[in-house]
Amino acid sequence: MVYLKLLRPKDWAKNFFLYLPLFFSGEVFNLMKLFDVFEGFVAFCCIASCIYIINDYADIESDRRHPLKQNRPLASGKAKTAIALAIAIVLFITGFLIAHKIGNTFLSLLGIYFSLNIAYSSGLKNIPILDIFIIAIGFSLRIRSGGVIADVHVTIWMNIMVFLLALFMAAGKRRDDVLLTISSGINMRKAMEGYTLDFLNTLLALISAVMIVSYFMYTLSDRVIERQGTNRLYLTSLFVMAGVMRYLQIIYVHSGAGSPTKILYKDRFIQICIILWMISFYFLIYLKRNSFFHILNF
Repeated sequence: MVYLKLLRPKDWAKNFFLYLPLFFSGEVFNLMKLFDVFEGFVAFCCIASCIYIINDYADIESDRRHPLKQNRPLASGKAKTAIALAIAIVLFITGFLIAHKIGNTFLSLLGIYFSLNIAYSSGLKNIPILDIFIIAIGFSLRIRSGGVIADVHVTIWMNIMVFLLALFMAAGKRRDDVLLTISSGINMRKAMEGYTLDFLNTLLALISAVMIVSYFMYTLSDRVIERQGTNRLYLTSLFVMAGVMRYLQIIYVHSGAGSPTKILYKDRFIQICIILWMISFYFLIYLKRNSFFHILNF
C-alpha cells in the first residue's frame, strides 16, 4: 500500500485530459479510438508516476518540513529509497515502450513531457511564474497527445482553454502554499519568495476572467459552430462559470486549494458542474436535439 501511494494514483485523473480532443470531436463513442487513447493514458500514468517518485526523492528534506507532504512515503521513511527508484525505472521503461508502440509523434510528446518535468524537479520549480507555466504546459501536452492518438485536430481555442485552466489551478495551489508559509513560518518552496497573497489574488482574478472569455469565444467561433453543427454551445458556459466561481470560493473563502485533484474528488458542487457540462455537450453535439432549445427560444 505504501508503494502504491508512492505512485499517486489519484493524480492519474489529470491524464483524462487526453480524452478531451475525442470528446470535443464528437467521436467519444468510437471504441477503437477510445482504446487507442487508453493506451496513451496508461503511458502517461506510468511516466507521471515515475516523475512523482523522482520529484519526491529530490524533495525528501523539504517535504519533511511540510505539514502535509511529510507524510509522503519517502519523506516519512515508510518507503525504501532503493525500491522506489527501481519502481521508477520500471515505470519509465513501460511508459516509453507503450509510447513507441503507439507512434513516433506520441513518443516525442511524451519525451518532451518527461524532460520538462525532470527539468522542473531539477530546479525550474524554484523560479516563480515559470513553475506554474511548466505545469500548464504539461496539460497542453496531454491534450495534444490525445489528439495525435485519436487523429483529431486540437484547435487553438482548446489549447488556450486547457492551458489557462491548468494555470488557474496551479496559481490556486501556490496561494495555498503561501498561506501555509505564513501560518507555519517555514518557507515550503524556494519559489514562494516570488509570490504574495496580493499578487496571487490578482493573478487568479486575471486568469479566471480570460479563461471564461476564451471559452465564450470558443463556443461562438464560426469554425466550431460549423464543425459541431450547432450555435448553442454557449449554453454550456453556464456550468463553466459556476465551476470556476466555486473553485474561487474554495480558494478565497475556505482556503482549501492545496490539491486541485482532491477538490475534484471531494467537492460535490464542482462534480455536478462537470457532469452537467458533459451532459449538455452530449445533447448539443451527439444527439443534436436543437429543437429542445428552439422551444426554450434560446
